[in-house]
Amino acid sequence: MKKLMIAAALPLVLGGAALAQAPARTVWDGVFTAEQATQGKAVFDSKCAICHGTELNGAEMAPALSGGAFIVNWSGSPVAELATRIRTTMPANDPDSMSRQDVALTIAYILSFNQFPAGATPLPADDAALSQIAIVADKPAK
Repeated sequence: MKKLMIAAALPLVLGGAALAQAPARTVWDGVFTAEQATQGKAVFDSKCAICHGTELNGAEMAPALSGGAFIVNWSGSPVAELATRIRTTMPANDPDSMSRQDVALTIAYILSFNQFPAGATPLPADDAALSQIAIVADKPAK
């Protein structure tokens, strides 16, 4: 009987753990400011546009950072994953050279370009906070 109770409780415990780890917000919640997006455009133009294009449409080896291609690649991921990818691999000719702040500004610009709404609170630069924000294609119903 004791084994049966443990087996019955296990999905509840595991389900609760999964819920606790799910990102609390999405990119639809205004997770960056308009000022960050403006500053991020300057960073993007100087460090990223040469490969990803001024319209973020990608080229040759650089993936698109806008539209359906961006959403397909990143939907369901926390923003922290995108930040880590940018920070550790970009720019291609000088990986791991961007500060966490410049990465946050760049992501704010990418989100703004993709028509996600700006808000009143700046996008944080630390991975713990960014892991609590999910990139999702569709605006969640509230």
